[in-house]
Amino acid sequence: MGVTKKSLKGQLLLDNGKLQGSFFHRTVILICQHDDEGAFGLVLNRSTKNKVGEAIVGNLPDTMKGELLFLGGPVQPQALSYLLSDTYLPEANVMPNLSLGHSLESLVDLGESFSMSQRLRIFAGYAGWSPGQLEEEMKRDTWLVHPATLDLVYHPKPDDLWQMILQQMGWKYKLISEAPDDLSWN
Repeated sequence: MGVTKKSLKGQLLLDNGKLQGSFFHRTVILICQHDDEGAFGLVLNRSTKNKVGEAIVGNLPDTMKGELLFLGGPVQPQALSYLLSDTYLPEANVMPNLSLGHSLESLVDLGESFSMSQRLRIFAGYAGWSPGQLEEEMKRDTWLVHPATLDLVYHPKPDDLWQMILQQMGWKYKLISEAPDDLSWN
C-alpha cells in the first residue's frame, strides 16, 4: 500500500533562510495546487513595481489597471494568474473564499462586476514543481510551512511578509528573519 502524501494546497511556503542566491530567497509562496502531478504556487511578496495596466492589454477598469502586478514566480513570466477572494465564494479552489484564475477573459468579466467585498491580486509567472520535487525539497528542510489566511495573502505590505511571518513563529525563526541578506556582512 502506498504512502499518502499530505497536500500543501492552501498553505504558505517560506524560505527557511537556505535559498540565498536563488530566485526564492526570502519568498513567501501560496501553494494553489499540489497533487501527484506536482505543485503550483504564487510568490506573494514580489511586486514588479509595475501597474497591471502597463503589462496587460485588456478592457480592464482603471482601478484594476492601477493595481500592482506581482511576480508569481520564475516559470513562464508571461503567464497570467490571479487570486480572487470575496466574503462568500462557494466555488473557491485554493482555500475557503479564495480562488485562482488564469483567464484574461475571466479577469475582464471580474472587472465589469467587481464589488467592494472582493479582493484581487494579479501575477505574472508562477512557481512550479514537477511530481515529487516539492516533497524532496521539504525533506531537505528548504521550506517552512505556515497556514495561509486571506489577510496574509492580501497583506498591505507584501515586501515585509517573509520577515513578519518568521518573527511571529518564535525566537528561532526570528533569528533567521534578522540575519543579513548577505551572510558575509555578519
